[in-house]
Amino acid sequence: MKVGLLRAVGAATAVYGVAVAVVPDLLARPSGLVDAEGRTEPATRTSLRPLAWRDAVSGLAMALAPEGQALRTAAYVRMAADFGDAVLLGATLPGRDRKLKAAAVSVGWGALSVAGLLAGRQRRGSGVMRSVEAGPLRVRR
Repeated sequence: MKVGLLRAVGAATAVYGVAVAVVPDLLARPSGLVDAEGRTEPATRTSLRPLAWRDAVSGLAMALAPEGQALRTAAYVRMAADFGDAVLLGATLPGRDRKLKAAAVSVGWGALSVAGLLAGRQRRGSGVMRSVEAGPLRVRR
């Protein structure tokens, strides 16, 4: 696990989440969730804020969770949110380009978390095979 990468992804996500909660247009405009004049409707702002707080809190969890299982769990939550966003936004945003961009950005952030979790893993086997590789097998007679 690459703790520094996971913490950086978490911090960036938390900052972005707070920013969108305060200014929902940061997400609404590039997503095409604005009217013909480029304004974000009040209902859209209301709908985006919980999504933004989810990002803020899950990012904060990644940034602050103790190393080990707690950080791993926070990363899994973040990955589920990112990959879920890729599927949902990629399927529902207006316009093909916006769908593709939103899916790519969401997959990209999720992939950073995956990379942080997988970095530093040993390439050797696990479980029984690892114990066999560790030393000679001795049989008593």
